[in-house]
Amino acid sequence: MPEATKWRGGVTVVRGRELELVMRDPSGTGRATALDFVGTGGQKTWIGTVTVKPGTSTGMHHHGRHEVAIYVLRGRSEIRWGDRLEFAAEVADGDCVYFAPNVPHQELNLSNIEAVDFLVVRSDNEKIAIKLDGGVPVERPEMVF
Repeated sequence: MPEATKWRGGVTVVRGRELELVMRDPSGTGRATALDFVGTGGQKTWIGTVTVKPGTSTGMHHHGRHEVAIYVLRGRSEIRWGDRLEFAAEVADGDCVYFAPNVPHQELNLSNIEAVDFLVVRSDNEKIAIKLDGGVPVERPEMVF
């Protein structure tokens, strides 16, 4: 391969407007994969976006062996975690959150008007999301941070 074209396929650009169309589709799940690297030689990273609609939350879940990091693009959210979601932190635009493997958690949208949007990075491109029907969450979690 000529040196000038050696790295031509080494960078991938995903346009925000493409993700926006997927995210806002009424039949969608509120998730859009930006980069999963399947078939490109990459094997260990998934990057995508997640939207939590106004006044809603995700169910209690964890991502198995994956490490997960989120960046709050827009909005305000309360992140709860623990066996009974007994810990919580409020996050907003520009904040980052890291989830260790197997940590039960939930994301709540604190607005009844605007969606909260996250950029999500997982340490594997396997789509592990284990829904938990665990015990009753605590009424008032301990606010951390």
